[in-house]
Amino acid sequence: MTMAADGARHAGLSGSSRATAFLALFVATIFLSALLLFGVQPMFTKMVLPVLGGSPSVWSVAMVVFQSLLLAGYAYAHALARYLPLRVAAPLHLAVMGCALAALPIELAAAWGKPPADGEAVWLLGLFLLSVGLPFFALSANGPLLQAWFSRSNHPHARDPYFLYGASNIGSFTALIAYPLAIEPLLTLHDQSQVWMLGFAVLAGLIAICAAAAARNASAPSRIAAGVAAASAPRREIWRQRFGWIALSLVPSGLLVSVTAHISTDVAAAPLLWVAPLALFLLTFVLAFRERMVPSQTVLACIQVFGTAMALLPMTAAFPLGIGLALHLGLFFVNAMICHGALYTRRPDAARLTEFYLCLSFGGMLGGIFCGLLAPRIFSTVLEYPILLVAALLCRPDLSILSAASWRENRRSLAILAGLIVLALLINLTILPRSWLIVGALCLMGAMIAFWRKPQNVALLAMGLALFSATVSGALTSGASVRSFFGVHKIATSTDGHFRTLSHGTTLHGAMRITNEDGTPFTGRPEPVTYFTIEGGIGRAIAAVRSRQGGRLDTVAVVGLGAGSLACHAQAGEAWTFLEIDPEVVRIARNPALFRFLGACAPDARIVLGDARLTLADEPGGKSLIVVDAFSSDSIPSHLMTREALALYAAKLAPDGALVVHISNRHLELRHILARAAADKGLVTFVRDGRLMDSIDGPRFRQASIVVAIARDEAHLGTLAEPGEWTRVVPDMGRRPWSDDFSNVVEAMLDEMRR
Repeated sequence: MTMAADGARHAGLSGSSRATAFLALFVATIFLSALLLFGVQPMFTKMVLPVLGGSPSVWSVAMVVFQSLLLAGYAYAHALARYLPLRVAAPLHLAVMGCALAALPIELAAAWGKPPADGEAVWLLGLFLLSVGLPFFALSANGPLLQAWFSRSNHPHARDPYFLYGASNIGSFTALIAYPLAIEPLLTLHDQSQVWMLGFAVLAGLIAICAAAAARNASAPSRIAAGVAAASAPRREIWRQRFGWIALSLVPSGLLVSVTAHISTDVAAAPLLWVAPLALFLLTFVLAFRERMVPSQTVLACIQVFGTAMALLPMTAAFPLGIGLALHLGLFFVNAMICHGALYTRRPDAARLTEFYLCLSFGGMLGGIFCGLLAPRIFSTVLEYPILLVAALLCRPDLSILSAASWRENRRSLAILAGLIVLALLINLTILPRSWLIVGALCLMGAMIAFWRKPQNVALLAMGLALFSATVSGALTSGASVRSFFGVHKIATSTDGHFRTLSHGTTLHGAMRITNEDGTPFTGRPEPVTYFTIEGGIGRAIAAVRSRQGGRLDTVAVVGLGAGSLACHAQAGEAWTFLEIDPEVVRIARNPALFRFLGACAPDARIVLGDARLTLADEPGGKSLIVVDAFSSDSIPSHLMTREALALYAAKLAPDGALVVHISNRHLELRHILARAAADKGLVTFVRDGRLMDSIDGPRFRQASIVVAIARDEAHLGTLAEPGEWTRVVPDMGRRPWSDDFSNVVEAMLDEMRR
């Protein structure tokens, strides 16, 4: 350090206590900014849900808006740090923070009106920008801007301020864990917004203090000039650096989305499952952005190769739940550590800090758009996951991806890969036995592990293994898969060939007999099976309400279509309407070559596409029966279980009508949630737990179900209210009822554990 710089350091930060206080101020401010930034995203998206329901546009537009605003904030921070001195940049940014504070509290912009019949995505984009755009933009700039100010101070660690990024990610991690476990269960959305506004005001004050402290402890001009000079480099080299940063941030960002989709689709389905990958993602930034990363890149590379080989093997789909989750989450953690470690290794001088973060944000946005928006449209399965696993193999710091010489060394691997492609094609053409696929996949796995020190070789072999896995999956299962924004719908044939099934992720949503026991085609009226049998909970509820209303239901609304099984509970003269949010499900159910429930049992049934809260509101009232079958093991549409939702159902029912809700769930106990919300509307609730009384017949797809029946008076439920299989649920009035302003998934999980 020069004598001038050393003198400035002692003049501004004389003593370790002042240096520690200066550092603590910046760490606390960056932490709070990240906490607020990460906390506003689930809060505002939850506010929007009752307006546009579970439409995919809500989630996709939310992702695009937040990623775009984050990128804009980083670009703004880069412009301030690069082109304006602190004495100008600080007041300007404080003015932006002040304008954002004046726009609080965060709430839906009332002036924006109701969503239009068409162009909802554009309307939603405007709603996000008007309601939360300015505060989110201001927050996005804080992290890189504060680090840039710190780097221009005379603090001993100012030359390499990237460790402050750890404080930012710890703040994000805290918000991630705190929101579902503490904030959401304890505070209404209104209270959350008020607390968030208070935190934003405190943050604005801290930023003002940081600006003053940075100005008072500014580094000597000679050191800043040296940093700017060091940033000058050939343009080609600069762009190569930028592309490297973008690629290394794109891969883990894309993996974050794809591994969550892969786990929920092919491994397990549970509420809040998305928390684990996101928590690991943030944790890797904390662990990787430091001088000495633990574990080392060598250890991580060994684990990466072995884990990738295991993850791509088709046999891993049969692993127990715990092993499957550990494999995919562990591999994601390792890949993110390798990518983020490589980013830290390639970090530029502090003079280019904001440019570095701008490229990271751009790469993250590209990864999110590819996996969140493009992949569901171009792939019928979660194919982006193996693609990104292969890409991650090329992200090790010791590899120069752009080196032509490096690829020329691997001609043998390219020849092997070409041979494997030909082999797979021959097997698909049945020229070679399919048993060769398993042998070939195991050989490829062994080769990947043997060549772990050569990333290009490993990546090429992994491509071959992914190809083999896809071929094996097609060879060992009969059927097809269709993908939408709501997940992957798999149509398959049972092992005995008697039933065709429809699954969403790991959850069965319908089955239909296609052959008799003797193997001849089944041509009669389809019989509803799985959860929808005549003698099951839903079947008994429909029969009881029909009997109570004189043997005929005038109008029936069903939320959720599935394969269309419930259509075969309809009788002649009854008007049935199905409300379904996923257009792919409608196409599957209407295709007589796949499922005949609609065509054979209720050919005149109406199907209304859209979220049930919105479409049911437009339906005429006087319904004899409303059936809600929109729940699955992976998640629950909480906006269909709130006081407002129950009020909507009650408004659409005839005075003596009934509501039947299918609540079978592996992870959540929902009867008490519904009973409490129903009690607020003066409704009574009964439940039938088929797990205690129904006979389960796996080969014939007869499964037990839990069903809730709700009405204004127990007499409207007919025989269901009599002593026997159905029991009345006494609402716990000490609970806070779920509403559009409050829900608590953790409460439902704890109820299931206590059951």
